[in-house]
Amino acid sequence: MDSTRLAAMLDRTLQSLFDRDTPQEAWRQVARPGEVVGLKVNCLAGRGLSTHVALVEAICERLQQVGVKDIVIWDRLNEDLESAHFKIRERGSGIRCLGNDSLGYEDELAVSGSVGSLLARTLTRVSDAVINLPVLKDHGITGVTMALKNVFGAIHNPNKYHLDVGDPYIADVNMLPPVRQKFRLHICDAITAQYEGGPSFMPQWTWPQNGLLVSRDPVALDQIGWQIIERKRAEKGLKPLREMKREPTYIATAADRNHRLGTNDVNRIEVVEE
Repeated sequence: MDSTRLAAMLDRTLQSLFDRDTPQEAWRQVARPGEVVGLKVNCLAGRGLSTHVALVEAICERLQQVGVKDIVIWDRLNEDLESAHFKIRERGSGIRCLGNDSLGYEDELAVSGSVGSLLARTLTRVSDAVINLPVLKDHGITGVTMALKNVFGAIHNPNKYHLDVGDPYIADVNMLPPVRQKFRLHICDAITAQYEGGPSFMPQWTWPQNGLLVSRDPVALDQIGWQIIERKRAEKGLKPLREMKREPTYIATAADRNHRLGTNDVNRIEVVEE
C-alpha cells in the first residue's frame, strides 16, 4: 500500500472514530501541544511483519500538524527497530526513536495481580501519552497478539508471562497504572496480517488485509481482530485456536469485573467499516 493511500485511510478512520470533520480535529482528541507522545510500535518480526514505517510517518505528520512537537517511537530493542527499518535517534528535539535498551527500566517493581515487572522509562518518564501500534497477527502461545499483548514491550520480563495462553498475565500487565493512564489510542496495523506461525514473520501464512483497526478500547479491538484471524484460518482450512489449545482467553479476562479494560461483547462493539 502506498503512503498516500495509507495516510488517507488513517484520516478517514480517525475522523470516523471521533466523529470530526477533519483529521486535525480528530487528532486533537488524542494529544495536546506540549505533550510528549510515545508511539509503541511492534518490530519483533522484522520488516516483513512489523508496524509499517509509512504508517508511523503519517501519524507523526498529523501529530505535528496539531502542535505536538515531541514524539518518541519506541519498542523493546534498538536492533528490533532497526530490523523494521526505523532509524535510531536517541536525542534531540522533534521525533526520536529508541529501544528500551537505551533508557532502561525503572528500579522498583510495578505490581498488578499476577505480575511484577520493571516498566520501561520511555513509558514512565518520557511519554505523557502513548499511541499503541501493534500488528494483526497470530501468536504460537497466546493465540493472537494485538493491542493488549503489545504492552509486553513495556516490561522487562515478558518471557515470564506466556504460561496458560498469557491468561491472566496479559490483562494484569494492562492494569499497571502507567499503562492505563497513558495509552490513549490503539491503531492496529493490518496492512499485512498473519494467521499462523506468529509472532515471527512466516510469509506463507500472511495475507494482504490492507486495513487498520482503530479503537480507544484495546479489548474490543483484540476481540474483532481475533475474529478476523479465525475467519482467515477457516478459509485456509486450519483449525480454530480453541482446538489448537491456544484460544486467547485473556481477552475475556481483560473485560471481566476485576479488570474492566474494555468490552469483548460483540453486541456492544460498534464496528464501522470504511
